[in-house]
Amino acid sequence: MKKIWGLLNAAHLGPTVLVTVVSFLLAAKVSWEGPAYVIAAGVFFGQLIVGWSNDLHDFEDDKRHDRQTKPLVAGSITRGQLQKCLWIVIPLAVVVNLLGPLGMRGGSVYMFGVGCGVAYNFYFKYTIFSPLPYALAFAALPACVVISDHRSPALWLLSAGALLGMAAHFANGLKDLGEDRISGFKGLPARIGDMPSRAACAVLLAGATLVLHLEHANYPILAVGCIGAILTFFAPRGILFKILMLAALADVFLLVQAI
Repeated sequence: MKKIWGLLNAAHLGPTVLVTVVSFLLAAKVSWEGPAYVIAAGVFFGQLIVGWSNDLHDFEDDKRHDRQTKPLVAGSITRGQLQKCLWIVIPLAVVVNLLGPLGMRGGSVYMFGVGCGVAYNFYFKYTIFSPLPYALAFAALPACVVISDHRSPALWLLSAGALLGMAAHFANGLKDLGEDRISGFKGLPARIGDMPSRAACAVLLAGATLVLHLEHANYPILAVGCIGAILTFFAPRGILFKILMLAALADVFLLVQAI
């Protein structure tokens, strides 16, 4: 049980569950619940790849900063165990996404998003272009579901996903801002600092909510998105990403209505 819990935590459990639930809600709206479960499973496998490769890549840095919340640092799992699980889940993700209900086109779009996440782990987190993989990956998630239904994703859908992705990047980057600077992870949040990153997160979150609201008016969710954007200026770094996830759930409710 300890090992399983460690594997789930190494996959960054909160964001992984959120993305999986979002994929299920979108797929159930576009099609029906049967294929939606398979699509959600494929998305879950893809998120495991991104999360596990991140923890493997960052292990030495996490150990340096004694991040005991990381399962590899805490010792609940070993690098060897995580590597073996990663090599098992990669083919599962490919098969389920490409040969499942998403189809070759939709599955390829989702796997492109997974590739963006892995590229961030190994390259983009060190560069000024660090928001780019988040924008592409978050746009790819709703796009792959729409494509699986033999439709072209609308510009507003791609824009809302990209804006939410970049907001998530700034919120996540703020959490370890000082340590990332020490470690040389010079992504855009580390380069511009605390308040500019908070401002960017707020503007991006408000922008995503507004795009969705303009497509399908929902004033209560618009208010939630705006409140979440305002809170990014005052919330402690440790809970900022959680606030963003809650606001993103509200946005997803609006998104599901709009598709």
